Amino acid sequence: MTDDMKETTAVGNESGGATGEERTLLLVDDDAPFLGRLARAMEGRGYAVTQAGSVAEGIRQAQSGKPRFAVVDLRLDDGNGLEVVAALHEVREDARVIVLTGYGNIATAVEAVKLGAVDYLSKPADADDVEAALLAEPGAKADPPENPMSADRVRWEHIQRVYELCNRNVSETARRLNMHRRTLQRILAKRAPR
Repeated sequence: MTDDMKETTAVGNESGGATGEERTLLLVDDDAPFLGRLARAMEGRGYAVTQAGSVAEGIRQAQSGKPRFAVVDLRLDDGNGLEVVAALHEVREDARVIVLTGYGNIATAVEAVKLGAVDYLSKPADADDVEAALLAEPGAKADPPENPMSADRVRWEHIQRVYELCNRNVSETARRLNMHRRTLQRILAKRAPR
């Protein structure tokens, strides 16, 4: 462990009186720029951060580091982030895990909670949202989001998710969404709504 990591690890948790060891954080996301920004922000808040860009790497880091906290993206290039959640809870039952995704739906939120996640945040989430979710009291009701996604954005995200699940096949996506193929093509050609 480097001197910088020891210093970061030694920082205590002001909100809960946790020891330095309990400030270990695993971040798993395949979006490298987002991962880097979140890692820097969480290090600035006193966490000893470990980063992983894939399910396989996330599972390795979870098993070797046994972090107290984790933020895991749901959809990764090599699989589902819920595999990392399950692996982490096998080695550390008290780990507090947040599942982070741009493609949220009720089924995956329920599955994430069953596997031990304490919260489920939609991207983009900032470091304040992440830390608040990580440190929230068990059973505490979350505050409503300050800037929730618009209905148009939620619809667009859903269409993008189904499109990705259909391996970017426009005809199959249109069939599953019960939508005309040309209408779907026009939606896919546009930028994401705010």
